[in-house]
Amino acid sequence: MKKLLIVLLFFQAGGFVYAQPKNKYQGFPSLVWPKLYDIQYEKAFDDNGEYDKPIFSAAAKSLAGKSVVLPGYMVPFDNGTKGTVFMLTSLPLNACFFCGVGGPESVVQVFLKSTVTYTEKPIEVKGVLRLNDKNPDLMIYTLEQAEFLGTIDF
Repeated sequence: MKKLLIVLLFFQAGGFVYAQPKNKYQGFPSLVWPKLYDIQYEKAFDDNGEYDKPIFSAAAKSLAGKSVVLPGYMVPFDNGTKGTVFMLTSLPLNACFFCGVGGPESVVQVFLKSTVTYTEKPIEVKGVLRLNDKNPDLMIYTLEQAEFLGTIDF
């Protein structure tokens, strides 16, 4: 019992890096998503309180600032069926981060060069990958200057 109490107090103290249970990428064949899934978090604080700060793997860091192609599913737009900014999830909508199955590493915020119409079909996008470990109000991954490459057919 005493050992358990000491262990619990250690975890309450914070200030350490912890491994999130590994989510295994189960989407379309991709060389990028598995690298984005390889992530840990540490407790951090800002003016709004405590948050989980991402600690990116060397594999994810190697993609930062580079053009990548990502397959995935569009999360419906907030204001209609067309837009230039949307969330791309590696998992089908019924299993995505917003539904409680995947973690934040399974979603990328996409900023397109031109307007696209929402589709429920799986898609591919290409853009410059950015890693965010500073602003907890934004997604940890963004794809900038992205192009819609089209839907993926089975």
